[in-house]
Parts: sequence; structure tokens; C-alpha cells
Amino acid sequence: MKNNKFAAIIFACLILCLGCKKINFNLFGSDDYEKIASELIYDGMQNYKDEDYKEALENFQKLQDMYPFHKQAILAELKEADSYYQLGKYDDAVMVYEEFETLHPKNEAIPYVVYQQGLCHFEQIKTSDRDQASAYKAIEIFERVKSNYPNTEYGKKADNLIMQCLKSIANHELYVGKFYFKAKNYKAALNRLKRVVSNFPDKGTHHEAMLYITECENKLKKKELKNNKKEQK
Repeated sequence: MKNNKFAAIIFACLILCLGCKKINFNLFGSDDYEKIASELIYDGMQNYKDEDYKEALENFQKLQDMYPFHKQAILAELKEADSYYQLGKYDDAVMVYEEFETLHPKNEAIPYVVYQQGLCHFEQIKTSDRDQASAYKAIEIFERVKSNYPNTEYGKKADNLIMQCLKSIANHELYVGKFYFKAKNYKAALNRLKRVVSNFPDKGTHHEAMLYITECENKLKKKELKNNKKEQK
């Protein structure tokens, strides 16, 4: 009687395993596990090559969901992040890149993964009249790439991108300074424009900033003279 109960329990467990779509332990020695996983990674990579990033993303995610311990699951995770990047879903891409870095800190792709995080923020840099939070974040990550992986191609690319980020920030600072100038808030404009000159001397904004600084100083002197005359009366 006990043997019959034990057999029934074993049979029930097998039925449960077979009914669970995400459990693929190849219990019966089938080749389906390797075949389906290989097809998913192949199809995903082909979709990616053909720039069908949405379909590629689905295949990479399906592989990870169905076969999380397969040898190709790490590649699928990386290409999932790349697919998000190509689709312009930068926040999703950053999240997956960061997760990859956390789970596989010694993987050979880590310099690329960190660089891509910076690139995701770089792609979200707004025009000079908007907040430059993405530029600052991109610089932070690219500096980490330069520091940790200086001899890689990504360490070398980071320099140029940092320069572009700084130019964007400099243009924003110049824009704000000019905004204050037009609003006749010359003191605030002067402080902002001096910051442009001191912090971003070689970013293409120096000459224009200096012209506005001169104008601000002239306006402030005239205002001071006018106030002095009023006090003397």
C-alpha cells in the first residue's frame, strides 16, 4: 500500500513538471532542450542582424525565460539590452546592462556593458535650453570606463564622448547666462557666464561668453553710476 502511495506521489510530481512551461530539465533525455534553445538564440541573432530588434528582443527574452541555465542565456541577456538600446528604450537598456554587470562582474563583455550604460545616457542628452542631467550622468559613467578600462577601445572612445557632453553642458550654461541677460538680471548673468569661461574654456562657448560678460559689466557699471547720482541729490 505504501509503495502504491509513493508511486502515485512520484507520478504526480512528474505531471506537475511536465505541465510547467518554464521548467525544461530534459527529464526524458530528449533533444528538444538543446534544439529549441539553439533555435531561439539563432533566430534572435538573425533578427538582430536584420535590424528587426523587436523580434530579436522577444527571442532573447524567451530563451532566458525558458532556459535560464542554458550556456547561451548570458549572451541572450546581453543582446536583450542591446535590442532595447537599438529600439531607443534607453531606460530599459540601462536596467538590463546594470543587471548584467551585477550578475557577471568578471565577464569579458563588462567594458562594453559599462560603456553602453554611458551611451544610453548620452543618447538622452537634451538641447541647450533643457536640463543636462543625462550629460552629467554620461560623463560619470564614461569616466569610470576611462579609469577602469583605459586600454580597451571603449576607454579610448569615452574621451571624445566626454568632450561632447561637456560642450552640451557649456552651451546650457551659456543659454542660462543669456536668459538672465535678456531678463536684465545682469548680476546673475555675469556669475553664470563667468562659470562658462572658467569651467569650459575650450568648448566653443568662450568667445560668446566673454562678449556677454563685457556687456554685463558695462550694464552693472551704468546702473551703479545711476544709483550713485540718485544718492548725491
